[in-house]
Amino acid sequence: MNMPPTPPARARSFSAARAALEDLFGDRFSVNRTICEQHANTTTWIAPDAPDAVAFPVTSGEVQAAVRICAASGVPVIGFGAGSSFEGHVNAPLGGLCLDMSRMNRVLAVHPEDLDCVVEPGVTRRQLEAELRDRGLFFPVDPGADATLGGMASTRASGTMAVQHGTMMHNVIAMKVVLPDGELISTGRRARKSAAGYDLTRLFIGAEGTLGIITELTLKLQGIPEATSSGVCSFPDVRTACSAAIAAIQAGIPVARVEFVDEVQIGICNAYSKMDLPEVPHLFVEFCGSANSVREQSALFGDIVRDHGGGEFAWALQSEDRRRLWRGRHDVFWAAKSFRPGASVIVTDVCVPVSRLAECLAETRADIDRFGLIAPIVGHVGDGNFHTMPLIRMDDAEEVARASAFLERLSHRALSMEGTCTGEHGIGTGKKGCMAAEHGDRGVELMRTIKRAIDPGNIMNPGKVV
Repeated sequence: MNMPPTPPARARSFSAARAALEDLFGDRFSVNRTICEQHANTTTWIAPDAPDAVAFPVTSGEVQAAVRICAASGVPVIGFGAGSSFEGHVNAPLGGLCLDMSRMNRVLAVHPEDLDCVVEPGVTRRQLEAELRDRGLFFPVDPGADATLGGMASTRASGTMAVQHGTMMHNVIAMKVVLPDGELISTGRRARKSAAGYDLTRLFIGAEGTLGIITELTLKLQGIPEATSSGVCSFPDVRTACSAAIAAIQAGIPVARVEFVDEVQIGICNAYSKMDLPEVPHLFVEFCGSANSVREQSALFGDIVRDHGGGEFAWALQSEDRRRLWRGRHDVFWAAKSFRPGASVIVTDVCVPVSRLAECLAETRADIDRFGLIAPIVGHVGDGNFHTMPLIRMDDAEEVARASAFLERLSHRALSMEGTCTGEHGIGTGKKGCMAAEHGDRGVELMRTIKRAIDPGNIMNPGKVV
């Protein structure tokens, strides 16, 4: 008698866990293919790998129970926030359970006197901003996308205000994390500093869900400044724009944001965001503080811009005008996507010491031209971080090959300038090939040792980072 074929290990392990997960989550558990595919990679050219199922927990206890069920059967667990990451972080190459944290979206506490708050991981940046505004507070990490705070911590996100306020690494005080065995730990307390043992908070920030699932975050807050002034000015070329920004930082001018947008992206922004800027490189800047300090900072920065051949500033003083100005900067991904219909937008980032930024940008633009690509550049020039966005038709194998070669050269260029292959997007699966070049074989092996010690069953977001 012919025996039925043995199901693959992936199918066997998930089958063993499915009934228990259905009992745990009820109608908040789905194996619908459309829902699963929606929770695979969504914003890059990396091929999507859908999970076997998606669950929507609402408490830490449910996350713990789900992880214990999966651990018992060897089922992978992939955390999911808003799906806005760029390096395949939420793909499920081995299948498994995707935990969509979007329903764990409560602001649990705000402590104005301590300038901190406690949130669940599904709270989004804009949701927190709305919650804090009437209290005169804000959270300073602004990656542009309306990402979840849990996802931002997992990828060590930063954004336009990092030059003054730092990245997620600098703005998370403590977290609660479910480990691969289902246990819940606190990585720290609400105190602003501690010398008690290893820094577990920093271990999980940027781990991309490979060590555990974040279920609560305690975040630093800032007071909304008395005055804010935003402006934009043009430059004849990339080098003069970068040199002006670097000179301002080195002069100690407390710039809240200083963003570079190249001439290609300016043209795209003009069409998409209804702006009317000359199609040359620009700096977008913002100053915050007292009314007097903002005036002084703006004047000093204006002097530096003129000394470096920049044009006159167009200032936006009213909040509505500032939002419109920065919306043009934040919408660069969607603007680029609309510029070449049918093309994929391949967003990548690198970061170099600010003294090498102008050189790196100029060489990158020359490389783009050499490979014959359409690829705008934007960047957080205050800290040496910039993004390129090649617009690639994925059905054109030759164009895909050129884009791949360009991206590989970009990462190795940054490393050769003592920089990093990613300043804020993370590794996922897209940049695993750069890890040994950046950290050395021994450094990568140490990361693997940490991964094996915490997650010996390799169920937490397997296939990512290391």
